[in-house]
Amino acid sequence: MSEAMQTLEGWYVLNDFRAIDWTAWKSLSKQERGRAEDELYSLLAQYQATEDQREGSTAFYSIVGQKADFMFMHLRETLEELNELETAFNKTLFAQVTIPTFSYVSVVELGSYMAKPGTDPMEDPDIVARLKPTLPKARHVCFYPMNKRREGNDNWYMLSVDERRGFMRAHGMIGRSYAGKIKQIIAGSIGLDDWEWGVTLFAEDALQFKKIVHEMRFDETSARFGEFGEFYVGNLLNRDKMETMLKL
Repeated sequence: MSEAMQTLEGWYVLNDFRAIDWTAWKSLSKQERGRAEDELYSLLAQYQATEDQREGSTAFYSIVGQKADFMFMHLRETLEELNELETAFNKTLFAQVTIPTFSYVSVVELGSYMAKPGTDPMEDPDIVARLKPTLPKARHVCFYPMNKRREGNDNWYMLSVDERRGFMRAHGMIGRSYAGKIKQIIAGSIGLDDWEWGVTLFAEDALQFKKIVHEMRFDETSARFGEFGEFYVGNLLNRDKMETMLKL
């Protein structure tokens, strides 16, 4: 049996994708639409208060294409808190005119090699900041799930720890070359959802998503072992932009 890579875990993650039922939205009276929006903006204010208190973080993005209309990305200390966020939203009038299209549950993850030997990683402020981050509010977002392949000679989980570490070191060099252009949140999901990782990228220039994924496809780590799910790309939302989106 190959030695399992040890990991460090931080906040739990929920990527929650919703479509707006425009027929249902138009069927509401002006007063009902106003109440629905007020409930939504009240939740957004609560999310911001939680972030200000460093007890979690939330990002809110529109999604381009037909896969969804918007996405909440929530980071919280426990799965129970994520469940409470879902329930609170689902109880709103606004939720009644939305349709869940996709969701992903994971936990922010780092390799244990990031910790200094003989130290408690949760006492290291740099590691804590990466495990419990404030989500960027960049112009654009890109989310996708991924696996490491387990087929024939390309079975990631049959490689030795040193082989896996070597592959990831080379892979990571590409990611570091995009420092300042892309911020990424890598979250592990083995045992939590259908894929093994959920990856969320943030950038001011959406073309950087294409460039980094394209370049990484030629890296041996991705070429041999990477399997990717659907990609979701979108634009930063705030109250003003949401009011414009919902205005009839």
